[in-house]
Parts: sequence; C-alpha cells; structure tokens
Amino acid sequence: MYRNLNYYLAILILFISFQGFSQNKKTDTILVMEIRDVIDPRMNRYVDLALKEARALEASMVIIDMDTPGGALNDADDISTAILEFEKPVYVFVNKDAASAGALISIACDSIYMSTGARIGAATVVTQDGTAAPDKYQSYMRSIMRSTAEANGRDPKIAEAMVDEKLEVPGVSEKGEVITFSTSEAIEHGFCEAQVNGIEEIIARQNITDYQLIKYQQSASEKVIAFFLNPFISGILILIIVGGIYFELQTPGVGFPILAAVIAGILYLVPYYLNGLAENWEIILFIVGLVLIALEVFVIPGFGVAGIAGLILTIGSLSLVMINNDVLDFSLVPMGDIAKAFTTTIIGLLGGILIMIFGGVRFANTKLFKRIALQDEQKTSDGYTANFNTRSYLGEQGVAYTVLRPSGKIQINDEILDAYTRGEFVEEGASVKVISEAGTSLKVKKV
Repeated sequence: MYRNLNYYLAILILFISFQGFSQNKKTDTILVMEIRDVIDPRMNRYVDLALKEARALEASMVIIDMDTPGGALNDADDISTAILEFEKPVYVFVNKDAASAGALISIACDSIYMSTGARIGAATVVTQDGTAAPDKYQSYMRSIMRSTAEANGRDPKIAEAMVDEKLEVPGVSEKGEVITFSTSEAIEHGFCEAQVNGIEEIIARQNITDYQLIKYQQSASEKVIAFFLNPFISGILILIIVGGIYFELQTPGVGFPILAAVIAGILYLVPYYLNGLAENWEIILFIVGLVLIALEVFVIPGFGVAGIAGLILTIGSLSLVMINNDVLDFSLVPMGDIAKAFTTTIIGLLGGILIMIFGGVRFANTKLFKRIALQDEQKTSDGYTANFNTRSYLGEQGVAYTVLRPSGKIQINDEILDAYTRGEFVEEGASVKVISEAGTSLKVKKV
C-alpha cells in the first residue's frame, strides 16, 4: 500500500514539475523589418522606430529583410550605428541587393544571410549624377566600412575595397574594380553565413522552434510623416507657403490663404524636426526671414537690405531643413543632397511666384473673391464725386512735404495737400507733379 502511495506521489510531482516548466518556458519574439527602398531620412526614422518597438516587445532577435540600391551616407551611418548598439542579435536577409549604403548596414549586423542570386558590395560614394564623389567622402566611407567590419569580425580590407577601386586584396580583387560579392563569394570570404530561402530558415538555424514572428508596421501617423519627407511634397508645401502669404497680403482679412500657408509650414517643418533634420536654429532662421520680408513690405520703403536678407534666410533655412548637416558643417553631406535641397526650395518659390502672377488674375474673377471684395464703382458719370479741392491742381508741380509711401502730403506754393503716388515711394523734399485729381487726394508722380 505504501509502495503504491509513493508511486502515485512521484507521478504527481513529475506532472506538476512538467506543468511548471511548460508555463515558465518563454516564447521567443522575433521582429522583422523591411529595408526595401533607398536609404534616406525616411528609412532612417523607420529603422529607429522599429528598433524601439523591438525593445518594447523584448524581442530576442531582429531580422532585416533587405533589398536596396543604397542611398545617403549619413543616414546609412546612423542606421549601422544603431544596429551595432542594439542589445540583441540583428540578422540581415539579403534577398536581392545590399549595395552601397545597404552593404554598410548589412556588415553592421551580427549575421548576414543571402538568397540565391543576391549581391552585396559596391559601396563607392557617388554624387547625384552617378559619378564618384570627392575623395574625402570615399575616405570617410572607407573608415566606416573598416571599423564596422572589425566590430563584427569581418575582414576590414575587403570592406574597404568595396568602396575604393584603387585598393587591391590579394586573391579577392584587383586594382580598378570595387568588390561586389555574389552569395557564394560572400560565403567564401566571410561576408555571409549561409545561403537561405527565407526568414524561417534563418530562425531554424538558430535552433528556435517556439517563436512569435512580428512584422514591423509603421503607424498611420508615421506613414504621414514619411510622406511629407518626400522632396517633391516639400516643394509643393513651399509653393503653398509662398502663395498663401501673397494672397493674404493681397486680400487682408480673408483668412483662408494665410491659414493654408500656416498649415503648409507646419506640415513642412514638423516631419523634418521629428526626423532630426530640422534644428531649432534653422526654424528660427525661417521665422526671422519672414519677419524681415514683412518689415520690407509694410515698414521700410523700397526693397533693400531687409528684403534681400529675408529672402536669403528664408530660402537658406528651407533648404537647410532638408540637409543632414552639422550646423554649417557640410563636409559629410554629398553635393547631390545639397543641390537637391536648394533646387527643391527654389522650384517651390518659383512655383509660388507663378501662382501669384497667373493665379492672382483668376482669383480676382472667382465667386469667392467677388463675395468678399467690393465690386461696385462710384463713377463720376453717375454723379459721384469726391473732389473737395477749391481749385484744380492738375499739371502743377510741388514738393513732397512728407515721405510718400505711397500716400502722404505735398506742398504746392504755400498749400499743404493730401497726395498719393502710383505705388512708388517718394522721399521728403523730392519734386512731384499732379497727374490726377480723382478722389480725396491728388495723384502725383516724381519729377
């Protein structure tokens, strides 16, 4: 009887222990992110958010599904640094191409896996037109590739030779060619762990059987931010900013044009600010530029230092927002990125000017404008008159008693009279001539 009791107790203890082991066994969480586009500020932000999500989920590993032709050097450097500093293993599956900046990001990963027919390498820094960038950029890229390869136990000389065609690696490459490995070549030279057919095979190689696979998806708000980081969209927003300010100045009090300009300004600046491109000082420069332009239009006569300075600050700040510069240090920013930023800004401004020229006439004929603007004319032929002068001054000359900007006072003989110009500014003491008497003031021009 005691033997039977001990036997059942042993079975019960084993059962309870097994249940406790099953309950304590943790399912591995694996996060997968895709790099299937050019490396730019949008991709930089995407990877940063994906790694934060992996930390929040306490993922045991991250796998990058990669197919990229490369992209911006600064963004690739940021991404590779973030991967190297990530606490858990990061693996990359090159399912087609890991070129240029993609090669750097791949080398930063703990393990590289490639599909059949995939390629990795060709990391030479190029300009916007596809030609090799100046040597200072190549030197910087070589140093990053070398240090990143050393950090993960890969041959730094091969990594450098992926950038510089002048480097020769015995048995691997000759002078005059940059290294681009196929899958088998990458395996042979230690830049790929194995050829695989998919992410599941990578997981199986880690001897993980119980796991939860999560594919990182950007939230709706992040997709909107990424959309507005597109240079083409940035150009349209600049156009709306300029056009909105112009139409509000033409029809003060309407509200809609300036509201459109403010919304466009927010949509332009906020995504770049969140992405770390727009610095506080760049936004301040933009605001100062607008203030200087407003002072030139409303306070200071003519178009001088304030107006020119305002235009320079406005164009400069809108362009700098798009560039990943360190204050005014552009040594690591490719000339192509600088040219693209300034071209986008100038095209947006020119588009705004064209809207002012051609859209202003159309807007004046719209039903909306006619509802808010006075359309009736009080013609002299209908009996209306506003000439309160006791005699005619037409054709007479005098001097500007005050500055005319464009209205003010003039002096003819000993009389002080109200007057205005056709729009130009006339300094005090200048000679003027009366060219019209319609209205309550005399219309004059500078002699």
